[in-house]
Amino acid sequence: MAGGWARDGAVQDQIDASIEDELKRMAARRGLVGESARTCIDCDEPIPEERRQAVPGVKLCRDCAADRDAAKARQPRPGINRRASKDSQLK
Repeated sequence: MAGGWARDGAVQDQIDASIEDELKRMAARRGLVGESARTCIDCDEPIPEERRQAVPGVKLCRDCAADRDAAKARQPRPGINRRASKDSQLK
């Protein structure tokens, strides 16, 4: 139920659009392709064969991948503000 000047279903449309954007972002991240590296591109340590088979296209050892993931988690991800105040719509 939308309120104010929004049409019925507008809130659900916003939710659906947010979910669609997030799914596209996740699909873009998914793409490791190609041959797996034998050594890590960050630390030059050998990448275990089990990891190379489990993650096709892997370029980082487990420790370096965990370090990068932790660094990304600490960075704030900008959100999309799909809400506008009624005042800004009237201007």
